[in-house]
Amino acid sequence: MMDAEKYIMQDPVIREVSEKKETVWVNPRYLPFDMTNAVCSLVVSDAMIDDAADRLQRFAPFIERCFPETEVTHGLIESPLKAIPDMQKALEKDFACTIPGHLLLKMDSHLAIAGSVKARGGIYEVLKHAEDLALAAGKLKVTDNYAKLADQDMKDFFHQYTVQVGSTGNLGLSIGIMSAALGFKVKVHMSMDARQWKKDLLRQKGVEVIEYADDYSKAVAEGRRLSDQDPTSYFVDDEKSVNLFLGYAVAARRLKKQLDDMKITVDADHPLIVYIPAGVGGAPGGVSYGLKRIFKDNVHVFFTEPTLCPSVLLGTATQEFEKANVHDFHIDGITEADGLACASPSGFVTRIMTNLLSGDFTVDDYRLFDFLRDLKKTEDVEIEPSSCAAFIGPCRLTVYEGTRKYLKDQGLDAGKLANATQIAWATGGRLVPEEIRKEYLNTYLKK
Repeated sequence: MMDAEKYIMQDPVIREVSEKKETVWVNPRYLPFDMTNAVCSLVVSDAMIDDAADRLQRFAPFIERCFPETEVTHGLIESPLKAIPDMQKALEKDFACTIPGHLLLKMDSHLAIAGSVKARGGIYEVLKHAEDLALAAGKLKVTDNYAKLADQDMKDFFHQYTVQVGSTGNLGLSIGIMSAALGFKVKVHMSMDARQWKKDLLRQKGVEVIEYADDYSKAVAEGRRLSDQDPTSYFVDDEKSVNLFLGYAVAARRLKKQLDDMKITVDADHPLIVYIPAGVGGAPGGVSYGLKRIFKDNVHVFFTEPTLCPSVLLGTATQEFEKANVHDFHIDGITEADGLACASPSGFVTRIMTNLLSGDFTVDDYRLFDFLRDLKKTEDVEIEPSSCAAFIGPCRLTVYEGTRKYLKDQGLDAGKLANATQIAWATGGRLVPEEIRKEYLNTYLKK
């Protein structure tokens, strides 16, 4: 077991984190793109991201055939990028701060099929696994129209195989819905943090849901163990999967096009600042890695986590990676941000983000519902509480001493910040049932 007390004693920020206080950790190991490029490319190259983007394109006819809501995007699973000026004003008023530049919302909360950012990585990994199996069996060629994968004979073929995953909810939904559409048998191992409606929805899709009276890490470990015992089973590992990571990384290519279409410049004088909620770290890690590949030193990515479960912050700050567990830091990990309730982070992500991540903000649970109400009132957009963690970033960027020093060190003066594009990445919410939406809007936690 790691010596958490040592870190608490040595680092004032980690002490604040252990006391469940809102704070920011600014990454002292952050390096310019040119210093990280060579090593990063050895792990995840641009060619690997290109390959993932091409595979998603090949599957587009299948997705369009099975999920009619994707007809408008011709089978590509993509979300809107929306300016939210009224939300920006509301946040400035609530926090008595100035949010420089303009604030946008990346609405992965509204992605087709799974209604969360997990539709990117989770669905991609299932599709790649299906392609690998079908190619190996001679049932598919890469030159085929992949719409044929929706035929009954293909479903019968995939039904010989099982896909399994451990999840707090959203990854389970993306894996479960797509695997079931292809014909796979599916088992989703869900932690106590998972919302009941997510379990119910999966069962409606024909997915076997296995529940644990324990946290996310236990559900993953048990799912992995059971899958390993079955030679026809494939385990989607949110803690270690490169394929998940690649699916998320493709998002950056899509965002670049959206920014271009909106005539938004990103360069040294027009910085891009992005805030992404983090649970185990897979989705934000992949997205931010993709962003760094494209925008290099002109993008600054911050993760956001609940004060009650800041595992990625602790794993990265201590360099203990997956060994860091919030319980060791006197935090129980129980949070209203169910999608972020992961007690230990991904070892793969915390390692690869060690020199790429700008920092990590923590946010109190009560604010998630305040943000949720503000967004509904100002922009008529509804997302789930976990997604709302992103909004703490722009509210605190110029307030905390640590981030002010970061901005100065990066040469981001007032003039450049005035030209900044800031993006809050909404990670889930579209599939939330109406009665739960109402419940969220009426939840007040402030003491």
